[in-house]
Amino acid sequence: MVGRTVAGYRLEDEIGRGGMAVVYRAKDLRLGRTVAVKLLAPELARNEVFRQRFMHESEAAAAIDHPHIVPIFEAGEHEGILFIAMRYVGGGDLRALIGRSGPFPAERAARLALQIASALDAAHDHGLVHRDVKPGNVLVAAGTDSEHPEHLYLADFGLTKKSLSLSGLTSVGQIVGTLDYAAPEQISGRPLDGRCDQYGLGCVVFELLAGAPPFRRESDLALLWAHLNDPPPTVREHRPDLPEAVDAVVARALAKAPDDRYASCLQFVAELRAAVASATAPVAWTGAGPPTQVVPVVSIPAVAAAPSVPEPPAWAAPVVHSGRNFPWH
Repeated sequence: MVGRTVAGYRLEDEIGRGGMAVVYRAKDLRLGRTVAVKLLAPELARNEVFRQRFMHESEAAAAIDHPHIVPIFEAGEHEGILFIAMRYVGGGDLRALIGRSGPFPAERAARLALQIASALDAAHDHGLVHRDVKPGNVLVAAGTDSEHPEHLYLADFGLTKKSLSLSGLTSVGQIVGTLDYAAPEQISGRPLDGRCDQYGLGCVVFELLAGAPPFRRESDLALLWAHLNDPPPTVREHRPDLPEAVDAVVARALAKAPDDRYASCLQFVAELRAAVASATAPVAWTGAGPPTQVVPVVSIPAVAAAPSVPEPPAWAAPVVHSGRNFPWH
């Protein structure tokens, strides 16, 4: 496909490939700018339910104006291929950054998590659930200064499910998401809301701190079982230098039941930052009794009430695919 023109975009280099999509660096021939163009597999365009869902969700994602969400310029169909054109981010992704630099100091991990959490909550406010929160879907650009060296962009909102009421399975019988970061309710086919993404963010935070996702198993089936039934390991098993409060915060984000998690992703990260700060908080002593540690208070944004969740439609019946990355990367 390199060298071809799709809907006014000349494809120049392949920069990413998954099971159901290929991403190219491309030139927008109308405006002369460099963009990223994702082309979905032709069989997806032939599935009418998926095609309509993709178009509606891309339109909704394009309406979100947020500094940590990759801007979508255009989405549509060209000669039987679904495409989505978005901002080109040339700095790689969080997966590569973890491979080069992880595990991270707790303060840096919390700073990165805050950027992802703000993007997720903004999407949830627009009725979008990402369902595939993982390091590979977080793009890394240069930050503004030495205190903010990375600027993160959450990508792939055009491949999500707009309605908070729908289950985590596609109409073509594949789980959307990567098993290392998949929430229990996503695996079991229950209706999803933003707390599904919070679980994925919890897995990403665990990996930022520990260097690996919380569950590592020999097979996909064992990994499914672990997400559904096994308690997550503590972060301090890998990082004994961290305060115990960090374990409690991450464990709540990784709770099996959505009701046991935080009300929002930003609330989760606010608690994480407070837990990290508690390890270095100054000691206050009034002269009477032992000194006490001063724990800073982290403000938590107001959280809107969660919408009611109807039953999923018949086409969303649970089917488990045997591959690890579902259905695209």
